[in-house]
Amino acid sequence: MKPRIAIGVVIGALVSQALFTNVSGQGIQSPAVVGVTPAIPGVVEAGTPIHRILEGYNGLDDPIGLMDGSLLFSEPDALRIYRMDPATNRVSVLVAESNESHGVTQDSAGRLISAQAWDGSTRIGVIYPPGSEAVLADNFEGQPFSRPNDLIVARSGGIYFTDPGLTAGQVEELVERYGGRPLGPRLPPAVYYIPPGGQPVRIEENMIRPNGIQLSRDESTLYISDSNGEHVIAWDIRPDGLVQNRREFGTLEGRSKRDNGLGGIKTFADGMAVDGEDRLYVATGGGVEVLSRQGAHLGTIPIRCRPRDCQNLAFGGPLKQTLYVGGAGALYKVDMIATGLPARAK
Repeated sequence: MKPRIAIGVVIGALVSQALFTNVSGQGIQSPAVVGVTPAIPGVVEAGTPIHRILEGYNGLDDPIGLMDGSLLFSEPDALRIYRMDPATNRVSVLVAESNESHGVTQDSAGRLISAQAWDGSTRIGVIYPPGSEAVLADNFEGQPFSRPNDLIVARSGGIYFTDPGLTAGQVEELVERYGGRPLGPRLPPAVYYIPPGGQPVRIEENMIRPNGIQLSRDESTLYISDSNGEHVIAWDIRPDGLVQNRREFGTLEGRSKRDNGLGGIKTFADGMAVDGEDRLYVATGGGVEVLSRQGAHLGTIPIRCRPRDCQNLAFGGPLKQTLYVGGAGALYKVDMIATGLPARAK
């Protein structure tokens, strides 16, 4: 049974080092070098160390870099969202009950909006600061979302998000949670758009497992990755926030050795980020793949979130010149030549 949902924030953690904790047994570790990068011109220098800076979390997803230089990330299986000081790698609980938030984004008012996947209360909602919590969407045409995963908010206030549905393993877990009772009908995997103050609109339903989501630098293009497909899909964004001109933007080279029971080409493509030159970074089974603004494959940063695959990534730090990558309960970082977008958390 799910713990009582009550969004909690450790207020003092933002001002007192005493509340920087190892909540799930994870501690502040000395960074460990776990690999080095190849040269990708304009992106990263050859031989740059790949550091693992945190580990031991019960899942670690969707780092985002705030304007003050701090980093947020979610721990979905522990139902928490954390804040990290990049100067010290010290971590504090920001949201103590996240309704199994995976993806997190930030709107122009500074509110955190998350994709909340706890079965029975799946939704897109404002989760921080305290007192602002709100459900923005929890169903499509009367049927609850299956498992919202990743999202991004545009400057207009519109929200794009993915619902990849359930893997074979996730179905088994839920059947066990419900005492062996088969699951009822579910919405199919899809991508949605929530207009400001409006109801969700389904904008894509032809991908096996739509997962990561990102906007181009000028927010004229929407990108979606498919964990069971080799292409990043792109759309042009219309003035009303809806999309047109669906196309294959770039081809991913990484493959995962795992199987989620869904078929297709198992890139396990997941979260994405963009840099100041509009290059696209995609977490896959091969590491972090970098695509040019035209979709050409520029190279792969070999970050491996063993024993699984990396889930999401973001530029962070005071200068937005550090790439943070999370997955399998650990957080990694690489010092980059490229920089992220200074006015965007995700």
